[in-house]
Formats: sequence, C-alpha cells, structure tokens
Amino acid sequence: MVNIVPNNIQIEDDRTGISVETLKRAFLDNLFYIQAKFPRIATENDYYMALAYTVRDRLLNRWLHTTQTYMEKAPRMVAYLSAEFLMGPHLGNNLINLGLYNVAKQAMEELGLNLTKLLEQEEEPGLGNGGLGRLAACYIDSLATLEIPAIGYGIRYEYGIFDQDIKDGWQVEITDKWLRYGNPWEVARPDAELEVKLGGHTETYTDEQGRYRSRWIPFKMVKGVPYDTPILGFQTNTANTLRLWKAEAPESFDFEAFNKGDYFGAVHEKSECENITKVLYPNDESYQGRQLRLEQQYFFVSCSLQDMIRLMKMQNLALERFHEHYAIQLNDTHPTVAIAELMRLFLDEYGFDWDKAWDITTKTFAYTNHTLLPEALERWLLPMFAGLLPRHLEIIYEINHRFLDAVRIKFPDDLERIRRMSIIDESGERYVRMANLACIGSHAINGVAELHSELLKQTVLHDFYEMYPEKFTNVTNGVTPRRFMVLSNPRLSNLITNKIGDGWIKHLDELRKLESFVEDSGFRQEFRQVKQAVKQELADHIRLNYNIEIDPNSLFDIQAKRIHEYKRQHLNALYIITTYNRIKANPDMDVTPRTFLFGGKAAPGYYMAKLIIKLINSIADVVNNDPDMRGRLKVVFLKDYNVKFAQRVYPAADLSEQISTAGKEASGTGNMKFSMNGALTIGTLDGANIEIREAVGAENFFLFGLTAEEVLAQKVSGYNPWDCYNRNPELKLVIDRLSSGFFSHGDTNLFKPLLDSLLYHDDYLLLADYQSYVECQDRVSQAYRNQDRWTRMSILNVARMGKFSSDRSIRDYLQTIWKTPAVQIEVPEYSQPNGELKLTF
Repeated sequence: MVNIVPNNIQIEDDRTGISVETLKRAFLDNLFYIQAKFPRIATENDYYMALAYTVRDRLLNRWLHTTQTYMEKAPRMVAYLSAEFLMGPHLGNNLINLGLYNVAKQAMEELGLNLTKLLEQEEEPGLGNGGLGRLAACYIDSLATLEIPAIGYGIRYEYGIFDQDIKDGWQVEITDKWLRYGNPWEVARPDAELEVKLGGHTETYTDEQGRYRSRWIPFKMVKGVPYDTPILGFQTNTANTLRLWKAEAPESFDFEAFNKGDYFGAVHEKSECENITKVLYPNDESYQGRQLRLEQQYFFVSCSLQDMIRLMKMQNLALERFHEHYAIQLNDTHPTVAIAELMRLFLDEYGFDWDKAWDITTKTFAYTNHTLLPEALERWLLPMFAGLLPRHLEIIYEINHRFLDAVRIKFPDDLERIRRMSIIDESGERYVRMANLACIGSHAINGVAELHSELLKQTVLHDFYEMYPEKFTNVTNGVTPRRFMVLSNPRLSNLITNKIGDGWIKHLDELRKLESFVEDSGFRQEFRQVKQAVKQELADHIRLNYNIEIDPNSLFDIQAKRIHEYKRQHLNALYIITTYNRIKANPDMDVTPRTFLFGGKAAPGYYMAKLIIKLINSIADVVNNDPDMRGRLKVVFLKDYNVKFAQRVYPAADLSEQISTAGKEASGTGNMKFSMNGALTIGTLDGANIEIREAVGAENFFLFGLTAEEVLAQKVSGYNPWDCYNRNPELKLVIDRLSSGFFSHGDTNLFKPLLDSLLYHDDYLLLADYQSYVECQDRVSQAYRNQDRWTRMSILNVARMGKFSSDRSIRDYLQTIWKTPAVQIEVPEYSQPNGELKLTF
C-alpha cells in the first residue's frame, strides 16, 4: 500500500525532527530499541539514556556534515591538547545549543516525565581537576559556536576525579565510576586505533642518503583507541569533535599462559597497558605514580599527533604543510612532550632533515601557561624520562644544544642564564624541564590574565621573555554563558532576554544594554525576586541532602574552588571565627545574617588542604550548634563539588570569595561565573579579579589586601607573621581559640600543623591580609543591609561581564596566535526524496 502525503504537510524524520510529537516518538523508540525496556520496567536512568540518544541523533546530522566539510575543504584546524576536559553533563547543554530545551521539557511532561529529574540522572564525566579542564571545555564550546574548525584531544580516563564524601569532617575519596551505566554521547572508533611505543633503547645507523639516523627499539607497545564526542556550537550547524584516547594492550589475553595455569599472567599485559588511562592524575608521591603520569602524557600526545598526520594523508596533504593545516595549542605543560614527539615523527618516520622538522614544529605549537608557582612547572627525573622515552631524550638534548648556542650568542658569558634556561636542570638531581621545552618549541606563549602575563615576563619565564619577547602575549580566560547562565540560571536568563532579546547569549557584550534598566525599580524588584527564588532552591537542596536549615534571606557568602593554601579558604575560616567571637562577646550585637558555603576538593596527597577542609567542618560543627548563632551565622561545606553542583551554586551566590594571595592565581574562572550571575566579589588584586574590577567598576567590587608588588616587598623585607599575631588582639584570639582545642573537642594538636605553618612561615601572607579582609567583610555586611543598592551593584556586575565570555577569548587566540578562519557548515533540510541513505564512492 502506498501512502500519499499532501504537499502542505511537513514530514519529520524521527532522527532529526524537532517537534514535540516527533521527539516523543523518537524517545519511546530509543527506550524500546536501544535500552530494550518498556515503561513499566524502565528506570529513571533508562529514561535519561533514551532521551540522551534522542538528542544525540539530532547532533549526528550536524556532526557528520561538519566532518565531511572538513575532509573536503581541508581547512586550517585548531588542535587543542589538554590532559583535562571537565565537560560537565552533556544533555542540558546540548538541548540549549540545539534550541530544544523547552520542546524537550514539554515532550517529557506529556509523557509523564520530569526533564529536571532526567538531567540529574546524568553521570558527570570527571575528566578534570578544576579550572584547567573546565577552561578547555569552555573553549571547545566556543570554537564550535564561532564555527572554527577544531578538534580537542585528551585522555578517556576510566576513573575521573574522585567523588568526595565527608566523614567526621575529613575528606574521603571514592572512586568515580562515571562509565558504569555507559556513555551515550561517545562513539568508539576501534578501527582508528594507533600504536604507541614505550621504553626500550635506540640504535644508530646511516640511511640510504648517508645521513646519521637513530632508530627506537621499544620495550613495549600500547594501543590507543579513540572515543569521539560531538561538541555542538550554539545556534550553528558546526559540531566539532572531542577525541579522547583509551589505552589497550595489543593482545588482551595470553591463551598459552592461561592454559598453563598462569591466570594472572594471561591478563597481565592487558592490565598493565590499561593502567595508563585508568585514573585521572595518579598520586605522584611515589616513583611509579610519577612515571604513570609521564606515560599518560606521552600516550595521548603521540596518539593525537599520529592521528593528525593520518588525517592529512587521507586528505592527500603534504606533511611539509603540517603547520599550515594545524595550529596546536598546548594547554599548560602536560602535553609539552608533543614537541619532541612531532620532531621524532618527522625525523624518524618521514625522513625530514632537522632544520625542516624544527621549522615546521615551532610554527605549529603555541603554549598556554597557567601557573606562577615554580613548583607547578612540570619537570621529570632524567633517568625516568630516559627509561620511558629514550629517543625523545636524544631529541631534547639536540634541541637544548642548539638553543643554548643561540643563548650564548645573544647573552655572551652569562653562565647563570644558560643554567636557568637549559631544558636539563643540573642543579642537583637532573630533570627535564617541560616549561623550558614549551617556550623553546612554541611560536607563541600566553598567560591567562593581564597581571599573570606580566608576572610571567617578570618572574618564572623572565629569561625566555628576554630571549623571545615577540612570542609573549596575553589571552584572558573566559567562560561560556551557554552553560553558566542559560542552562544554570534560566530565571535570570529569561529576565534578561525579556528585556534585551536573546542576542547576548552569543554576543555577551550585549549585556551592557541592562545598564539602562538599573534605575527601573520594577526591574530591580524582578531581579531580586529571581535571586531569591534561586537561593530558596539551594536552601531546599541543602535541607534535603544535608539536613541543615539555612535562611535564604541571609547573605550567601560562597567560596567554591579547589582547596589550596594559596586560595586561602582558611582566611575565610578565620573571619568566621572572628564573627563568632564577636557575637559571643556581645550576644545582643546587630549582625547581618550570613550563610558561609564552601565547596571544593583537596588533592589526595595534599595533607594541608585536607586539614583546611577539616577546619571548616569543625567550625561549622561549633557554629551551627551554638544557640547564640541561630538566625545570624551558618556554615556548610558542600561535598563533592563538581560542574553539575556548580551550576546550582553560582546563581545563588550573593558574595563571591576570590581571596587568593596577590600574584599567585593565574586567572581564575569561577570569579567570572559568579559575577555573570549577579554575585558581588570580595577579592584581592590577583588574576582576572583585576580585570573584573575594571569592568564592573571599583565601586561594585569589595577590594582588600596586599598587591603583588607589596607581597614581594613584604617577603624581601623579612616578613614575620608573629608580628601580625602580636599586634592584633582579634587575630590573636582567633589563633588562640583554634590552638586551645575549642573547635576540635579539646584536641590541641589537630590544627597545630596549620597554625604552625601560619605563625612560622605564612607563605601566602594570610595573617598580613587578615585585618584588611575583616574590615572589607564589615563593609560587605553594611552594604547588604541596603538591598536596593546591593541590587544595583549586582545588576551592573551582570551587565559589564561581556569581556569574560570564552567566545571573546577564542577570538583573541584566533587574532593573535592561530589565524584560523571560520568555516560555515551547510546541513540540508530533511525531505522525503533526500531522506534515503545514499552510498557514494
């Protein structure tokens, strides 16, 4: 029987259609045919998976057309190499970028389901530790939104950043089994696997042209299997690829060993190889842990570079044009061994001479530095490096030899400079310095905030700036408003869109239009109502999950970020104790009610950071159970802080704590996310705080503390933290209460390591900034009492955050470093005649 369809009836394909009815039909099909469930036996996770596959189908059409266009046009591409990609949940973000959020919500409601609950089902891929990985995720979102040909390369960790629990106030790490229910967003590509060499030795020989060559004879081989995830831009057809590599054994099972009864030996090679991508950042306190980190880094960059070469061959492009086709960005020092690996591939696999290989390599790579802490600049023990990558060490020696000759010519007789700039650190145990290799092998070096970039030139990379001033530039970090406003804060986003239209979502500078509504009392009231509703939601969540009642009318003072001494969560803790002490001394004093919320994880091997978490929870235990504090002061540590939870926290904040020691934070991006959602900042002149303050206005920012120059001057002049303790009675009482065991059930030793660090070292000048911080917090309390003024300040923070979109950051990279033009992707509309699959060869 033939069905004749009238011309005026639009037909939608179940895989690409976007109407409510089509989504419902596709959803039920996926529940039945992919999850193999019918509604009566389906779980919430089955429903999530069915919806995820329904949405993924609508990505695939764009993704495959994007890939096809890139293959045909062979455009210049950005290859973003990062050891971390902290993507966050995919479903909600993809619905936003597809423009289908409300349609999907209606479709689920008509099926008796709740979209919000389905979104909560998604396991977050914890493939990053914090800001570095989240920045990479924002950037690949913006690259697709701006229609820039790009691919993200990283590692598919089987177990990501640990899940955090809190027991007796201490952090407890739990395995992050993010793949236990499968990942509907990725596509495995076992047909595109590659081999990676490790260990062994090298042999020299003379090739047919009489040239001296070196041959790497590896100890073992590992397979790299790519897993691809489509990354769709907002309101565009461009869907770029995030390609993550999984390590596998060439032979996963030794049948002969098994038959001999050696059951462990039968799978030993499989286990050993798969360990490479088993865990995000294995603890590097042991030699084996450090070696595994190096294996991880080399494994993923080798796979990625081989993959780029393979793609060029498929497009019939000459490898001599590699630097014209790829702009490779090194996201911090983790992927830096890629410089030596690309040289190895050119020299050993494709027979290039040194000068040609080095010219192409240095024109290909650019390096983003993310730290001012010298100890955070990666370096590897030379014997370890030689044992794992013997051929690469030979290449690095040659790079270093030629580079140091150039240094001698530019700076004659400066032996100390040569020692500092050498890739090989020979001051004690010998190390390979990865930041030095990155600076030498890249054509561009950028910091991630104006202050950070200047301090790089003055401090940790000063020698390289004097050698290559033309390489240095700044690209201030940014964040995507799609995830951190539209998805995270739909109430605020709808309010903004109702006033100025939705153009701001793709052009964040348009938020400036909100300034014309600051004097509109009706708008201010709506703005306050939005904030109050979001705070109530967070309060409800905390009541349900922590059994703690918090007052949504109180000032929500939030510090949510990785726990580290330089980020100074313990300075915030000292202020809480100060406030507590004041109330105890004067129970009738008038206090601005405040709820202190903390979130963040400490590295498993970082004891002092874990002790700070214990300190916060110990203070909370006392404060929250003291009747004198009721209705005035509350402290909550939010466990397992991640991207999904951050989306709940950023919109609810009244005050954003950005209190790192000036000169220590490279940029920060949490500061931007809080401000975009209307939080006011209390902060130092550090990282991007400086640029945020310039953008929003000094009068809308609570500034305290020493500047970077003053921090340095204090240290040079012989800073003594005991002086701060002795001359400040409030500080002395805080320290004495801590040391007395008041906040630790009488245990006077519990916080002794932390207090000794502050009183005898205070590397991050916490005590020096204490009084300034307390006075600034007092100004915050006074300001919050005037809700109308606070609302004006909050609106202006939102309105002036246009600079801090990751779209702007990517445009800066394109203009100053990558020089990569946009490519528009055409996706034909579905119709019955062209809806059939056609094979063309």
